[in-house]
Amino acid sequence: MLFSIVVPVYNRPDEIQVLLECLQKQTYTNFEVIIVESGSEIKSDQVVESFKSSLNVHYYLTTNSGQGFSRNHGFARATGDYFVVLDSDILLEPYFLQRVFDGIKRDNLDCYGGPDKAHGSFTDIQKAINYTLTSFFTTGGIRGSANHVGKFYPRSFNMGFSRKVYEATQGFKIPFLGEDIELSARIMSLGFKVGLIEDAFVYHKRKTNFPHFYKQMHFFGRSRVNIYRMFPDSLKLTHFVPAVFTIYSLMLAVNFLIHYSLGLFSSTLYFMYIMLIFVDSTLKNNSLKIGLLSVRALFTQMFGYGLGFMEDFIKLKAGKLQ
Repeated sequence: MLFSIVVPVYNRPDEIQVLLECLQKQTYTNFEVIIVESGSEIKSDQVVESFKSSLNVHYYLTTNSGQGFSRNHGFARATGDYFVVLDSDILLEPYFLQRVFDGIKRDNLDCYGGPDKAHGSFTDIQKAINYTLTSFFTTGGIRGSANHVGKFYPRSFNMGFSRKVYEATQGFKIPFLGEDIELSARIMSLGFKVGLIEDAFVYHKRKTNFPHFYKQMHFFGRSRVNIYRMFPDSLKLTHFVPAVFTIYSLMLAVNFLIHYSLGLFSSTLYFMYIMLIFVDSTLKNNSLKIGLLSVRALFTQMFGYGLGFMEDFIKLKAGKLQ
């Protein structure tokens, strides 16, 4: 099986350097790499050129049309039997592609998704953000846990599909705002077999500070509403959790004004949940500091996603979202 690995990049030649170094070390070697530069000012062409003697790598330059359409540009030029979609800001273990190959063959998958983890070299903030994005207690494990809540949708930081799937879907329909979930939902609706390959994980670099993480989460919240517009059945109760958490947080003081017992009860539940996040993250990361940072990441994630979700959901219901 020939894999075509398609990677969009925007102003990140240093990340492409690291990713290509990881691909050099893969134990499964039947693959090509397609780098699609999407309107960058800081280009990766020289970095890609330096790997052409050791990798079957191709470089294409396009306008800044969004990640989804940049990937489509790569798909149209791919020669493989199976397309592997990765973000530029990831690290891979040498056995990654072998595990993808084994998982596809074992489960006869037309489309797969894999989880993401934090690498040991990541900063404490990145590890805290990774915890809140992947923990069952914050997201229900929807990014790649075998025990995830609800239907699993492969995400573009680590997903792949056969050429047959590409020919049926023509790739991404929208450039951003949930383009990967939209494609995954469309693949499922066409009857293709979709599954999780849990051991085919990637190390996904997180935001390095909380303001950038908040902006990302706000965008993700809006993206969920955009997916709901196209696939109404895809919206589940779990997607309302960040909005509920945000409203609950803002109502704590009001609850004391309504009745002291109500305020005390709601505050106790709130404190118990915060402590659960702190203790669980501390134990999983073996670090009190990361446990504390995970609490801050929790608030950033919930408020960012929740406010973005509510903002566009209200606009949609009011007929003001175009």
